[in-house]
Amino acid sequence: MKQFFKFMFASMLGTFLLIIVFFLISLGIVAGIVAVASNDEVVIDKKTVLVMKMDRPILDRSPKMPVLSMFGAEKYAGLNDILKNLKKAKTDNNISGIYLDLSSVQTSMATTEEIRDGLLDFKQSGKFIWAYSEGYDQKAYYLASTANKIYLTPQGMVFFTGLSSNVMFLKGTLEKLDIKVQVIRHGKFKAATEPLFLEKMSPENRKQMTELLSGLWDKMIAGISESRKISKAELNLVADSLKLGKATEALKYKFIDQIAYKDEFLKDLRSKLGLGEKGKIKTISMDKYTDVEDHEKKSSSKDKIAVIYAQGSIGSGEGDDQSIGSGRISRAIRKAREDETVKAIVFRINSGGGDGLASDVIWREVLLAAKAKPVVASFGDVAASGGYYIACPATKIYAEPNTITGSIGVFGIIPNFEGLMKNKLGITFDEAKTNKNSGFISVQRALTPFEYATIQREIETFYDTFITKVADGRKLTKAQVDSIGQGRVWSGTDAKRIGLIDDFGGLEKAIAGAADLAKLKSFRLISLPEQKDPFEQIIDEVFGNSPETRMQSVMGEDYKYYKTIKDLRGMKGVQARSLYDFDIN
Repeated sequence: MKQFFKFMFASMLGTFLLIIVFFLISLGIVAGIVAVASNDEVVIDKKTVLVMKMDRPILDRSPKMPVLSMFGAEKYAGLNDILKNLKKAKTDNNISGIYLDLSSVQTSMATTEEIRDGLLDFKQSGKFIWAYSEGYDQKAYYLASTANKIYLTPQGMVFFTGLSSNVMFLKGTLEKLDIKVQVIRHGKFKAATEPLFLEKMSPENRKQMTELLSGLWDKMIAGISESRKISKAELNLVADSLKLGKATEALKYKFIDQIAYKDEFLKDLRSKLGLGEKGKIKTISMDKYTDVEDHEKKSSSKDKIAVIYAQGSIGSGEGDDQSIGSGRISRAIRKAREDETVKAIVFRINSGGGDGLASDVIWREVLLAAKAKPVVASFGDVAASGGYYIACPATKIYAEPNTITGSIGVFGIIPNFEGLMKNKLGITFDEAKTNKNSGFISVQRALTPFEYATIQREIETFYDTFITKVADGRKLTKAQVDSIGQGRVWSGTDAKRIGLIDDFGGLEKAIAGAADLAKLKSFRLISLPEQKDPFEQIIDEVFGNSPETRMQSVMGEDYKYYKTIKDLRGMKGVQARSLYDFDIN
């Protein structure tokens, strides 16, 4: 009888817990539905401060659906809305200034640059920008350098050491598992495959990485020098000497303006706003400010510019807002091309490449669109390998000086699991076949010389196709493209010098450039591909069909390792892909 009650109560407890979990999930669904259904305008008061945080990865386009958790739904602004909000706040009489809360910055280099440009433009309004943090890393400080006043907590520091990049190498792990990786590539700089068969950077890769980092660093310290009135030579001296370990040192070298605890910062902010000692500071987050009406007169023109967003790894199929599916993106480009009211296209690309065949499918649609109307490519943090391939037919290409660009090269990877299966697990394979090469390609044995030669020929053919298409699109010779290709990555600054891009600028400048090419005085913007219906997204979020945003939120900076493994598992056929793990600190 005792056992009976034990199991009965255990069963009741399990049922009770399931009911609680179901209730919380349902609450999240309801919150998401309410958030989507509610389009009420957010109204703010005079003397409101716009609070800007950068504590999560920023997508190029705002998600249509709030991110759901068990306890509710949260909207967040993508880069497109952040830039719009900075413009809106510039002329909004209710916004007195911006408070930069930079305790954690998770944006990449070019995204940071676009936001920084937006902050500098806002600053021209005469409104204040103040920054406060317990400590600034280099990207955080780069943004903070736009502020009229930079605060740092007394025990904080400014981490300012110069740029470095770490690449994770897997050779030792593969050897322990008795897995042999067969790599076929073209391009002496094609570093994407090096982590699989080397333990450190090749001389060619070290050369390109050092030059790339030097270009990005020069751009960063030039901006800081201009904003803070500190010479570039002094900035480099401070970095080399690690002089900013204490807040007092940061103040001494003019990196900050004031040392203060948070309450002291808030006291100064109340004074700045003309509030009393106990006056309440009215704030609004960047995410919520998206819902504040922009009173600037909107265009009623029937003419449109279509902004097509392509972010993430390139593959076949549909993809989503964080991966580029050849079907979904091709359909969006075709729709914009065939729409007579769309007078120009801005193709926003943020991708290190991916599947070669999928890249070629998208390339074709860009080529056809560019023959029908102006197509302006706008590069985000990275437009390399397949990410550059799909852009090269564009009428004009914009990138930030610190955009990772190029990587014109091709490779194929065929793992051989024979050693793992036989030596580690005791599993062997045999096969029967009708023809000499019926087993092409197998991961259960090594490639034969004939198979290897066949794949190498395919790689060489694709590389020749790649440089031919870049040469045609950029009005260069194949020899010129080959000399700057070979899988090498370039900063946006170098990319402009060698002819891979036309001009510097972010998304806003690309849109203005598209309007000029189409000779448009007035136009409306539309965004493609169309995002999923909010209710469908709710189901995807709850039942795990679209886990990327949630994974990023849970894993934080460690998400990059998950993404590396995911990309490796998804590789099929010829790859036009840049570095797996390109992390700049």
